[in-house]
Amino acid sequence: MKLPVRGLYAITQTEKKSPATIIEEVTAAIRGGAAIVQYRDKNPTDALALAADLVQVCHQYQVPLIINDHIELAAAVAADGVHLGKDDGQISYARERLGGDAIIGVSCYDSIERALAAQRQGASYVAFGRFFPSSSKPLAAPASIGTLSQARRVLDIPIVAIGGILPENGGQLLAAGADLLAIIGGLFDHQPESAARAYGALFGPTDKANPFE
Repeated sequence: MKLPVRGLYAITQTEKKSPATIIEEVTAAIRGGAAIVQYRDKNPTDALALAADLVQVCHQYQVPLIINDHIELAAAVAADGVHLGKDDGQISYARERLGGDAIIGVSCYDSIERALAAQRQGASYVAFGRFFPSSSKPLAAPASIGTLSQARRVLDIPIVAIGGILPENGGQLLAAGADLLAIIGGLFDHQPESAARAYGALFGPTDKANPFE
């Protein structure tokens, strides 16, 4: 499944939630317009089972599922790709393990140099952030909105922004150069379907051709 060029990037909120609740919330977010989903779970009890269920739900709606951090888990459940932080493995290994069509995202924090290196190594997209205070990542180093503008000038792959993004502030990140907005609490601290629709309004019409296809 292809990476959407623009739209809402939903990231699971799993702490103190049952697998059934997580599935229900992700389904609601997709119904509200989420274009891609990432399974992120720092303290999993049965990651294999939940990831497999999420793949099934996402594919039912023709939405790609990305696994955070774990290349082997992504391979085991036939997810659409993986998202790698600085300590989560190499792009080349992820590509070898998951295949040429896999979506491979890379966290670049506030570093254009890291993003350029990721692009050279075959990343499908890069992510910058956090841009605003975030309850999900309270200790993450801040990123500059100017980084998005610079990234837009030098990168040829989609750009994801993350960190404290709300419908009220997401528009300035899109205007600066972001293609996708990655959201955790802004979706799942609320009713996910209606929250997803509020973010979706930032993107306008969604029937444009994908230039990355």
